[in-house]
Order: sequence, then structure tokens, then C-alpha cells
Amino acid sequence: MREYLPQIDRWLAEGKPFSAATVINTWGSAPRPVGTMMFIGPEMEMLGSVSGGCVEGAILRASGETNAGGKGRELKFGVSDDDAWSVGLTCGGTIEIFLEKFFAPGEPALWQELHRCLSENKGCVLATRISDPGSAHFLVMPDGHTIGSAARPGLADEALRAYRERKSQAVQAAEERWFLRVFPPKFQLFVIGAAHAAAELVHLAKYFDFETIVIDPRSAFARNTHFPTPPDRIVEEYPAEVMPDYPLDEYTFAVAMAHDPKIDDQALHLLLRSKAAYIGALSSKKSNERRRERLLAEGFSEEDLKRIHAPVGVPIKSKTAREIALSIVAQMIAVKNEYL
Repeated sequence: MREYLPQIDRWLAEGKPFSAATVINTWGSAPRPVGTMMFIGPEMEMLGSVSGGCVEGAILRASGETNAGGKGRELKFGVSDDDAWSVGLTCGGTIEIFLEKFFAPGEPALWQELHRCLSENKGCVLATRISDPGSAHFLVMPDGHTIGSAARPGLADEALRAYRERKSQAVQAAEERWFLRVFPPKFQLFVIGAAHAAAELVHLAKYFDFETIVIDPRSAFARNTHFPTPPDRIVEEYPAEVMPDYPLDEYTFAVAMAHDPKIDDQALHLLLRSKAAYIGALSSKKSNERRRERLLAEGFSEEDLKRIHAPVGVPIKSKTAREIALSIVAQMIAVKNEYL
């Protein structure tokens, strides 16, 4: 949704009514994942897609009613095998869509806060009532704070769980059905140690929209490593001096690759005591065993050490720095998409 903010802002400034369509459930090989959104303007302008072309025509027709003030409604589509091939699928599937007039004009304070979160790369969850034609909404922030008069305390807990699991989903709350749309911040990748493989990792991670922070107290490495794609930030300090300033949460990924225990182990200590989603460590099997012994001696348990992907990356027999980076990013994406 972030990419559509300029056009959404224009429509709102011009007073144009428009609708939002959200994928709230899927079965089989659905073209788009749950949580995908598209927006339909009064002249049938479209922002985004919910199926890659299969059902957009039907949604356009239905949006005429919601744009005019009609009540929100659920739409269910079965994607035939023939249609599935047209959007690059190998078999059919079913998608369920919730279509409603966009809530911003009626709930300006709520939209202002959601807009701020999206603009400033902050995470939040938008809860939308989908069982009652009279739609209702509220926001849940990562700290549990809720915004909006429709807030339900028990549902806020469900929203926080969805945020932690990085999974938009429909849920039942008493007699009501709600959809929890997770708006995550960018996934944050800490690269501990600047070197050739680190530069390739930053390049690939940026391509997949990770925010990249390189940490290396060794000036010779931090200043002299060539990054084809510059990281968002390079810090010439030890991990313990930098990482506590960041939320090491379910949206945090990190790879220790300095090949210096004074640096790598320090980062691993912080990460193992955090909620980081992914912890990787670049090393040979022998180096990994020595690190394991050090961490056990420093009070970490075998269960703690299972969180470390080491040797890091999927086993593709990597030989070059670029191949190592590819194996790491593939493993990171597998973790990122675990709940999808």
C-alpha cells in the first residue's frame, strides 16, 4: 500500500470516493497472497491487483456500488484452470475479497495515523470488521496501543499475534468476523562485518527490499569495502554500541560474517537474547563448532543455539561471494515467508 500513497492522497484531496478490495482468504493456488490490496477510483482507475487479471473486471463492476456509498461486501471467486494459466499459475484456486468504500473520509484520524505509519516505515495492524455490512476499523500498534472507537481488547491481542507472525488473516471475535491486515515495516538486516561477501549480501538484500545496516568497528574494512549497492547505513562501532538502539524484533534479520569472535560473538549475544526472526553466522563447520563451544561456555543453551543458521545459507555448494550471498538471501526469504 505504501507505493500507492501519492495517488490515494490525490484522490482524497480531490474529494473522489473510491473503494478498497482486500484478499481476505485463499484456497489452492491463488494468484495473490492474503492481505493483497487494490484500490478502485470513480472513473474505474485501478491501483494494484488482487488476482493478476482474473477477477478485476468483476470487482470493478461491484465497486460502482461501494464508491457510491454502498455497504461493504464479501466476494468469492473460483479461478478456473484456464484463467489460472493466464496469470502464470499451474492450477486453479479460490480467493475471497472484501470490498468496501475507503474509510479515510469517515475516519480521518484513523487514516492520518495509518498514513504516518506507512510514510515513516512503522509497523501496525488495521482491523476491519467484515461480517457486518456496516464496516468498522481500528489500528493496533506494535506496543499494543489501539486507535479508533471500534477497538476490541481481545481482538487487539489477536492483532499483536498476527503482527509477530507477519501474517494478515481473518479471525472470529465473539459474533463478529474481522480481518487483520498487517502493515509491516521493512525487514531490517544487520550485516556484521564488511567484506566482499557482505557487499554481495547487501546488494541482493536491497533488491528484496530489506533495510541494510552494516556494522564493523574495523575502519580498514568499513571504509575500504566496495559496495556495488550502498547499504542504508555503515557503522564503525562494535555491535554492542549500536544494536541496542534498534528494535531487535520479529522483523529483524542478522548475519554475522566478520570472522572475528570479538565482533561476531558480541552480536550473537545480543541477537540470541532478542526476538530476532533470523540469525545467521558465516563460518566453516570447524569454526562453527568452536563458536558453539564458546557460546555454551558463556551460558547459552543448546536450544538457544538452534536459532543460529550456521553454517549460514541453503546448501547450494556456494563457491563465490555472490553465490554465498544468494544462499543466505534464499534462506532469509524462506524465514520471512514462513507464515504466508
